[in-house]
Amino acid sequence: MEKLYELIISDEETDEVMAISLVESPAIEEPFMYFNKEELRFAQVDNEQQMLIGAILVPDKKILRIDGQGNPYHVFFSKETVKKLAQNYLMKKYNDSATLEHGDKKIGGVHLVQSWIKEGKLDKSNNYGMSSLPDGTWIGMFKIADKKLWNDYVKTGKVKGFSVEAYLESKLVKASMIPESLLDKDINDLNEQEAEILLSMMKAIVKKDKRYGKGQKIEFQAYDDYPQSVRDAARIAREQNEKVGGKCMTIVGKRRSADLEAGRPLSRETIARMVSYLSRAKDVYEQNKSDRESCSYIAYKGWGGETALTWAENKLKQIDMEAQPSIVSSSYPGQIAKVKKKDLIVAPALIGNDK
Repeated sequence: MEKLYELIISDEETDEVMAISLVESPAIEEPFMYFNKEELRFAQVDNEQQMLIGAILVPDKKILRIDGQGNPYHVFFSKETVKKLAQNYLMKKYNDSATLEHGDKKIGGVHLVQSWIKEGKLDKSNNYGMSSLPDGTWIGMFKIADKKLWNDYVKTGKVKGFSVEAYLESKLVKASMIPESLLDKDINDLNEQEAEILLSMMKAIVKKDKRYGKGQKIEFQAYDDYPQSVRDAARIAREQNEKVGGKCMTIVGKRRSADLEAGRPLSRETIARMVSYLSRAKDVYEQNKSDRESCSYIAYKGWGGETALTWAENKLKQIDMEAQPSIVSSSYPGQIAKVKKKDLIVAPALIGNDK
């Protein structure tokens, strides 16, 4: 039985779709259509409209992935998650956030001008030949303002569909090695056989760590060596947030700020979240950092500010140099680059190589 992971939102402050990429082979297997004057027959259209429409995410569709050991598994999004991702994408004003084949740099001239969740038999997506898509599908219409991008990639067929870049949590729904119910048990409630199963799994994880092959000691660690300036930033965020009536920090943000101010140790998972949030919010923070009562300033400081981003990036590099960075990773073209409990997920993309 292959493993099945549901991709979910566990923290709305950091879990999100950050960009939509134009790709050659979308893993959701739904190509977009492009409109020109002959196809749409608009009354007053003289030139190609350079518009694309297609499915961005299809709910409950199992997407095949291959891990680093060549073992297959699947991931999927629920209707609820798809809907929330679509809403948050617009609320965070990511309409112009696009990449080409999941490249490292954002590309200009790609604008999401319509976005909706398919609902019912009368949904307008049916007018565009998408009647077979299930209810709950996130559909988008994009204006491609870049003529060169349109001519060189869309019209030539080099890109055929959409793919999201998202930071999400993966929840194991079904696994071949261990029942999910076993993972919820307190360690003191395990019988001998169950304990042996968990021990075997832990051994398998440890053996994949680079340090194991070198005969080095392996410990499950947390890290508290961040600079005092990070603690100071968290304190400033708390004080400023109190001044504005507590409106600028979410529950997660307050918890993170409290941990940093107190100097509590952080897991690799938390450090990765810091990098994800601080790097994405940096531009908005830079634009508003002179206003100490702005929410962008307060929220950014709550996660430790500029110094925290530098420390977190360096700490991740240090950790990952000492240990294998992910338990389930992909070397199969077009699969998720990394799947951990929580990590950066490129889904459901088909990318050329692992990065």
